[in-house]
Amino acid sequence: QVQLVESGGGLVQPGGSLNVSCAASRSIFGFGAVGWYRQVPAKPRELVASFTLGGNTKYADSVKGRFTISRDNVKNTVYLQMNSLKPEDTAVYYCAAARIGAGGYDYWGQGTQVTVSS
Repeated sequence: QVQLVESGGGLVQPGGSLNVSCAASRSIFGFGAVGWYRQVPAKPRELVASFTLGGNTKYADSVKGRFTISRDNVKNTVYLQMNSLKPEDTAVYYCAAARIGAGGYDYWGQGTQVTVSS
């Protein structure tokens, strides 16, 4: 069973930065894709950033130029660097991973809360 464990969430002021991490229980190379989602109450989960095994990276329009997804293959860890944070970025952030050839994300972390407020 694959485990994904997020960390690094917290409270930050508007305009600030935060780096959240997702540690996987196995090699990242074993996944077809890894992504970061976020969710606020009463709204569907939103894909924020992702990359595929082939190296394709994509971002939600709302975070382009502010968020960066990256990975450390040795540590089996995926990061989401968030800069110029806004109150509307407040959400629970989830890490997700997809099996190679899967049509969607199969594995999910427990989530980490990010709150942007003064």
